[in-house]
Amino acid sequence: MTTTNRDAAVVVVGAGPVGLLNALGLARRGIPVIVLERHESVVRAPRAVVYHWATLEGLDRLGVLEPAVRAGFLKQDYCFWNWRTGEQVRYGLSVLDGQVAHPYNLHLGQDRLVDVILRIIADEALPVEVRWGREVIGLRNLEDRAVVTARRADGSPERFTADWVLGADGAGSAVRTLLGMPFEGFTWPERFVATDVVYPFEEEGYNQTTFLVDEVFGAIIVKIDNSDRGGLWRYTYSEPAELPADGVRDRMDGFFGTVLPRADRRSLAAYSPYKMHQRCAGAFRTNRVLLAGDAAHATNPTGGLGLTSGLFDTYYLVEALAGVVHGTLDDWVLDHYAHERRRVFKESVSPAATANKQLVFGSTETEAGSAAWERVRRLATDAEAARARLLFPQSLETPLPVG
Repeated sequence: MTTTNRDAAVVVVGAGPVGLLNALGLARRGIPVIVLERHESVVRAPRAVVYHWATLEGLDRLGVLEPAVRAGFLKQDYCFWNWRTGEQVRYGLSVLDGQVAHPYNLHLGQDRLVDVILRIIADEALPVEVRWGREVIGLRNLEDRAVVTARRADGSPERFTADWVLGADGAGSAVRTLLGMPFEGFTWPERFVATDVVYPFEEEGYNQTTFLVDEVFGAIIVKIDNSDRGGLWRYTYSEPAELPADGVRDRMDGFFGTVLPRADRRSLAAYSPYKMHQRCAGAFRTNRVLLAGDAAHATNPTGGLGLTSGLFDTYYLVEALAGVVHGTLDDWVLDHYAHERRRVFKESVSPAATANKQLVFGSTETEAGSAAWERVRRLATDAEAARARLLFPQSLETPLPVG
């Protein structure tokens, strides 16, 4: 009998929040993990920043919530602002007080969440090895193991053998591509531009989460920094994709000149243009390889459902995969994971994110836009309507396996 030596029980590809939270959760259960990341360090480009209340219990189970809250801040307020008419609709998570354990959202840049997770792994000396600068270029998905080939920065290859491989390497996933897995769906015709900008938003009446509704100036506006330094916000807007991508920065000042006119109080800290997708992998499991987060499903960010979905993938997968590795659960739970998480994305996440995008970046003067705005208006006066909207993220979670 031939014996195959494993480098780790699990190889995770991608050192973003989803990949590292899976690594942390598995390592806490005594399972050694190797994480491969193509970048040389934590990616600092503007990315996800809001964690819905419904995801916080899972962060708490993983021992991450308390340090994450210390690194970020909690909030309850929301505002929809109709740019054309000036009408503002305000409501908040206070309607969930006494009904849920965490009636607030967490604001924290996802790169800073990664910092928190890495610090926990180091402080607790958990069996997680993160190898930076490793671009995955090969994958053998065998009956009893998987073999991953990565390329180091110097071009030399490095191979890893594991019982399981988790692809958590984003919408452009190398793991999914090497599987030959289709990424079904479509790409939106607009280009999104995520910016980190210093501006006195609160002085001008903006809530800590504000959706500016307009077909031209629509934007998602979220406060990032609630410290004494203050003033740093994520401002995400869209522009026609046919405009040249290399001209984004040159056009930005003209755009901001209209919506953020106090140029003397405005300072750009970072920006990142990107394409928006509504896409889903054909399957989330192929033998020994699993997909999670944006590698499995990608959605436009309006409403913050992308990372929310990835976190709910993680909470299920940590328990399921740990049970399979330790022999307390049959691997049918991984098939269940693959089926259910794909179903939730296609039936709930993607339609909701699509509706959010069409509202915020569309006109309220069309029949559909006017009807959507009327539903928004109800949130300020109808506590049950507000409660139903705010409870929606909870419906995206898949119950944990029992074993």
